[in-house]
Order: sequence, then structure tokens, then C-alpha cells
Amino acid sequence: MSSAAALDLRAALQQYFGYNSFRGPQEDIIRTLLSGKNTMVIMPTGAGKSLCYQLPALLMPGTALVISPLIALMKNQVDQMQAYDIPAMFLNSSLSKKEYEEVKRACLRSQAKLLYVAPETLLTEHFQEFLQQLKVSFVAVDEAHCISEWGHDFRPEYRRIRHALKDLPPMPIIALTATATPRVQRDILENLEILDAVIFRTSFNRPNLYYQITPKRSQQATLKEIVQYIRSRPGQSGIVYCHSRRRVEEVANTLQANGIKALPYHAGMDSATRNRNQDAFLNEDIQVIVATIAFGMGIDKPDVRFVIHYDVPKSIENYYQETGRAGRDGLPSDCILYYDYNDIIKLDRFLKDKPASEREAIVFLLQEIAHFCESGQCRRKFLLQYFGEEYETDKCGGMCDNCRYPKKSFDGQFIARPILQVLKEVGRFPITPILDHVIGLSPEIGSKALPTFGALKGHKMEELKSYLTQLMVEGYIEREPNDYSIIRLTEKGEAFLKVPHPIALYPPYDRVPATDDEGMIEELVLHDELLLEKLKELRKKIAQSHGVPPYVIFQEPTLIEMATQYPIRLEELERLPGVGPVKAQKFGKPFVELIAQYVEEHNIERPVELIMPTQQKRQVDWAEIIQSTDMRMPLPTIARRLNLTLEELIEKLEQIVFVAGVKLRLGYAVEAMIDPDRIEEALDYFYEAEDDDIEKAMRALRGEYTYEELRLLRLHFHLSVMG
Repeated sequence: MSSAAALDLRAALQQYFGYNSFRGPQEDIIRTLLSGKNTMVIMPTGAGKSLCYQLPALLMPGTALVISPLIALMKNQVDQMQAYDIPAMFLNSSLSKKEYEEVKRACLRSQAKLLYVAPETLLTEHFQEFLQQLKVSFVAVDEAHCISEWGHDFRPEYRRIRHALKDLPPMPIIALTATATPRVQRDILENLEILDAVIFRTSFNRPNLYYQITPKRSQQATLKEIVQYIRSRPGQSGIVYCHSRRRVEEVANTLQANGIKALPYHAGMDSATRNRNQDAFLNEDIQVIVATIAFGMGIDKPDVRFVIHYDVPKSIENYYQETGRAGRDGLPSDCILYYDYNDIIKLDRFLKDKPASEREAIVFLLQEIAHFCESGQCRRKFLLQYFGEEYETDKCGGMCDNCRYPKKSFDGQFIARPILQVLKEVGRFPITPILDHVIGLSPEIGSKALPTFGALKGHKMEELKSYLTQLMVEGYIEREPNDYSIIRLTEKGEAFLKVPHPIALYPPYDRVPATDDEGMIEELVLHDELLLEKLKELRKKIAQSHGVPPYVIFQEPTLIEMATQYPIRLEELERLPGVGPVKAQKFGKPFVELIAQYVEEHNIERPVELIMPTQQKRQVDWAEIIQSTDMRMPLPTIARRLNLTLEELIEKLEQIVFVAGVKLRLGYAVEAMIDPDRIEEALDYFYEAEDDDIEKAMRALRGEYTYEELRLLRLHFHLSVMG
């Protein structure tokens, strides 16, 4: 690459996006795509994947076709591009017929450099006809892991992308994903037919994220701690993840009652409400969204300052993906997980009806997240090792609780030696038989009688699994890439057997929830806080007038730079990261005027601290409804007594179950109102469906149920699975 060429590309970056330098391999990725080569990009969330196809789209003739899985994600990215005066558009089902045709005409007139489409749109005959007329510069497949059945978010339509492009002239394809497993990577390359792709894979380390595992105490104590934490961070956006919809409603209600602007988000809500709540979070009308894992993938909000897991995630992959919503702008952000091993047991109970092979895989994932939570080792090192990445240091500089507040270790070489000796004798082998052998349950292993039999007698299986996981993290043992139940000795393990030395291990986590209060995470202080708040308020006002989320105007790192450097002229403002001449001219004037006034007045005021309410208000008629259902009173009778319609009564029943968490007895009412065969058919549907959206259920069940019947059956289904 010539120095002149590098200068030109960086000049384009500054011109269009207001940045002076690229992050990581962005420049190499862009040059590879510009040279016409197929490209695959594997980067963690927040590492800047989008720029890798957005900038090339501006520099190449024609329109870049971006295939994206979610409408919300398309809209967020197009809003951001348009804020930079970059001609980007999308085609999806959210557009009216007139808007849809207008976008098509604009594309054919070469007025769009990026066109975002969903895979479902791509596959339609109507779009295929349009595609033949469009000059396509290249194709970007975003969230490419959706291609693979082994990915987090498999979408069958993604596997037909290559077929949909077969009639287009040859052009480069760039596939982008945050999923790093070799199996998924191979599946993407094969399905898109880009086996010759240049592959870029960056570190999965997110150095700005602080990882903390906190023992979950009682529900009241945990909620109180969460409320205190959030109230100590006014104006900072955050996500609270919960397993169940009931818990989501409960936590959101509690936050609201304590003066925190929060809303729920889960698949049980109708789509209009979900969209309103999501937009409220993006537009900073609320501070916190409380959600199930249904929330996150379509959100491109860079300034989420904290992610709290009220419940333990189902796997390390889920945990990494969900915590990846925090700190995408590179600023310090907290990831807090409330852990109780009983949560693992509850999740395991849901697996009783799964096939044996599937159950074994899920149990393994649950045990891995348990080991992660219980480990005394560096959290960051554990995470990176899990994804196959070596972490060069033993400590992360205090950016996880185990490194900031070290736990007491012991010399565990007497535990390591017999386990490693067995592996040396038998080679690659499943975990459980090895541990059965060393604790004295199985004399022979691999048809061999070894002297290591019973060497660790007296130790419990779960205890040794924790130690074995720690030995993996330290590199003495490794898993088979294609079968995680199989382990083998590494060169480091071989070296230890030749020259034994101390190995630091940590006692297994005490699985009895703690009863004492532990300290909160240290609060992060960011520059001139008062000015920063004023800038945020101004940004929100301008964003509302343009109909876009606030971060589209300026991202938070840019506001912090303003609150640090106090630019009072446009030429000073445009030199700040993330501004540039276009944004400075388009949005800058009110910001520099505000900063100039602030500098002149220099009047600092402290915000008034909020008072935490002590109790959440409840509906006055809930008690009567609960008592009436306990007495097996017909629902129409209850509705008449309370002067409610049946629909209004069902809504209150949903509140009692999902908000208050009360286990109602409604089987009698369902059986009285609906035939047994129809009950079974509906319950089968809800059990198999991806979500319990009533509108989808109405269509799937051919309109043979009333709206009230389906809502009641949905409630009955939830009560049945709640146990």
C-alpha cells in the first residue's frame, strides 16, 4: 500500500465520518474489499464492523447491497448514515407501497450508495426483477452467523442468499459476524461460496468492559441493590436481562416505582408495544430497558453504560453476546451478573423433555456458565480462552472482580497431577470417565488399569469439574474443537508432568447465596458532568426535531470531548473525533453556543438526589380476583362482579401473573370455556412457537379461536410452564 493511497482512504474517512484514523484492521479490510476480493470479518460487537462496508460503498461505483436480519437494525444504521449526509436507504415491510417504490426509483437513479434489505425481501420475485436493473457494487451479509444452524440466530432465509444472487454479475461479497466458532465460520464460507475469502479475525477482548459476578441474595435485597446502582448513575443508559417475561415485568415495575424511567421488553408483548418501548430506549426517553434475550440484536445503541443480568445466562455465548451491548463506543461500562446456582438447577429442569443428545449439549453449556461464575480466575481470561483466544497476561488490570478483589488460591498440583497423568496414558478422552476414575468409581479407563485409580478419593465430582475447568483456562488441558466433552493434554500439561511446579487453583464457589451486603462497583466519573448533561439535553432536543435517536447527532465520546475541550467555534468543533465538517455545519452551531455560554457563566450545580420509595402500589381489585379464582368462580361471573369486560379481566389476570408473579389456578376456568381438543391444540402451538404473539397465534390456528380465548390459553400455558 502506498503512503498516498493510505492518505486518500483516511481523507475519505475524515470527510465522511469525521474520524482521523481507523480501528484495528478496518483499513486492511476496506482495501481488500476495494480490490474486489471476497472477505470475511469476525469481530466482536462494537468493534466497528459496519464501517468496513459503509466506507467502501461510498468509494465504489454503484450501490452496495447490505443484507441485514432486522428492521430495527436497518433503520438505526440508515439514520446514522443520513446524519452524515450519506445516501443510504432500506427496503422492508415497514414501508408503504408508495415509499417502497420511491426508494426503488431513487436507487435506479443512483441516489443510494447503500441499500439495506432483509433476506426475505431479497428472495421475493418482485425484488429479484428490481435487482436485475440495479448496478450493485458488492454485497455485504451482516450478522452472517444467521446462515449457520450452529449460530445463535439461525434464519433459514439466510441460506438462500447465494441462490438469490446467482444472476448478478461477478462482484465481491463481504460476510460479517461476531460469532467465532470454526464450525460457524466454515458453514458461512461454504454456503456463500466464498471459500477463497480473505479472513480477518480480531481479538474478542473488550478491555473497556468491567465484569462482576455478584451472589444473588433474596429477591428484595437483589432488587434494592439494582435500584441503588442505577440511581447512582443518572443519565446513563442500561439493560437489565431476565429469563422470564414475568420477571421482566416485575423488575420493570420495581424500577418505575423507585423513580427510575424503565420499560419492559419481551416476546409476550404485542409488536406495537415492543417497538414503542424500544424506541423510547433508543431516544433516551427512558434510562433502562428490562428485557428477555428477545431484546438486543437489533439495537445499535453505542452508549449503553451497564448491562445487568438479574438471572444467569444460558451459556457463555449468550453472556458474551448480551454483555456486548455495553460500551460499544469504547467507554468504560459495567457488566454485572447476579448468580445463584439454583438458577442453573431451574434451567436444567426445563430440559427433562429434550432428546438425550440435545440435553447433554445444553447441560454442558449450563455447567460452563456455572464454572465461569464460580471461578476465582480472571474473568476476561476465562472468556477469551473459551472462544479459543489466548490471553497474554494473567491479570486484566482490575477490569474484573476477581482481579480487582483477588480470591485466595492454593497450590493445586496434587489435584492436577493424576488428571494429567490419565490423559497422558489414554490420550483424548471424555471428561466424566476420567473423573470417575480418579475419585475411585471406575478402576479401569480405556481398558487400562492405571495407578491413578482413586488418587483424588474424597473429592466431589462437581468440585473436580471446577478444578478441571481452571486447568483448561491455564492451558494444561484443551477441548476437542468438534466435541467439547472430549479433552486432551497440551504441551504445557506434558511439561508439567516432566517438571512439576505449583499451580494456583481456587476453591469451588460456595453455592449457598451470601447473606451479607457487598460493596458496589466503583462509580465512573466522566469529565465535566454538568456540561455533559446539558449537552445531552441539547442533543436529545435536536434529535427529536430530526426524528432520529440522539446518538445519531453526536455519540457520547464526542460529547465528552466537548465537555473536556470546550470548543466555542465551529472550526474547533469539527476537529473533535466523530464530528468532521459535515456534522459541524449541520448540527454544530447550537452546541458551540451552549458551550460558550457555559464557559462564560461557569455555574456548576449538583443534581438533587432521588428518594427511593419503599413500596410498590398494587391494583386494589387484584386480591378479590385471586380469591375468586381460588374459589373456582367462573371468569364471566368475576368480570360481572367487578364491572369488567372479559377482556379487561384477562388483562388483570395477566398483570397478576406476569407483574406480581402470583401463581393462579385457572385450569378449571379454561376447561369450562374451551373444549379439551382445542385446549390441547393451542397449548401445543404455544409450546412449539418461537414466541407467543397473539396475532401470530391467530393466523397459525386458522382463526378458530377468539382473541380472549387465545389470551386465556396463553396465560394458562405460562402458568403450566411456571410449575
